Amino acid sequence: MVRGSGLGYKLDRLHEAAKSGRLGEARKKCHGAATPGKSPNITEFFMTRRETFNALLIDLDGTLLDSAPDLASALNRLLAAEGLPALSLPEIKTMVGDGAATLVRRGFAARGQTRDGEALATLTARFLADYEVNASVQTRPYPGAVPILSGLRAQGWRLAVCTNKPESAARRVLADLDLTDLFQVIVGGDSLPVRKPDGRHLTEAVGRIAASEGRAPAAAVMLGDSRNDLLAARDAGLPVILVSHGYGTEPAASLGADRLIDRFDRLPAALGAFLRA
Repeated sequence: MVRGSGLGYKLDRLHEAAKSGRLGEARKKCHGAATPGKSPNITEFFMTRRETFNALLIDLDGTLLDSAPDLASALNRLLAAEGLPALSLPEIKTMVGDGAATLVRRGFAARGQTRDGEALATLTARFLADYEVNASVQTRPYPGAVPILSGLRAQGWRLAVCTNKPESAARRVLADLDLTDLFQVIVGGDSLPVRKPDGRHLTEAVGRIAASEGRAPAAAVMLGDSRNDLLAARDAGLPVILVSHGYGTEPAASLGADRLIDRFDRLPAALGAFLRA
């Protein structure tokens, strides 16, 4: 049984509003009015409709991209400039996933330093200025990710990035790695007033695809690596697949995702399991 709440209802409301051009209203409707504890009708959810599309919403850091080495390098350069010792890569991996400011704050806290308010904002701006021009030195897609996602795109899936990384940084690293054209929509952590784990981060991405397509969604699935990804999907009423190779302090297997994969070549089968449910 796929966990979730009100999935069929939410996407039906988004479908109706998209058809009438009310996509701003669609996002609000998609976010609200779920029935607590009610599992979605997956057969209806994935049924083929005339003039519809399927969407896969994808996290970046720890899901699509092994980006921790470049994040760690930029953070350690910032710490060094402030006279503080470097952190290890495993330490920094546990700090990734809640946006740049939180990463900087956690990095300084790990060295016994508190940075908040204007001081944190200044440090975060310095971190991002460094990181964005060095975001693809060691960062690479996880093995198999690009051909699998290209195959899904060829099959008609629409792909969107939903990341808490600032949008400019997300666009920069995707461009550097020649991945931008895979994605129809990119929603960063500063693109909206909300971000993951708020489900509106995901429903806004679906709405933007619908606006660009001129048609409505039949299905949407979140692919991520962390509790934030899972909670955002639950909040939006969408099914979620987690990868086991990601970052954070909690093993993905312990989070209760609808599907767990350890390699990208298992993603099509995971999506197919929803189709067969």
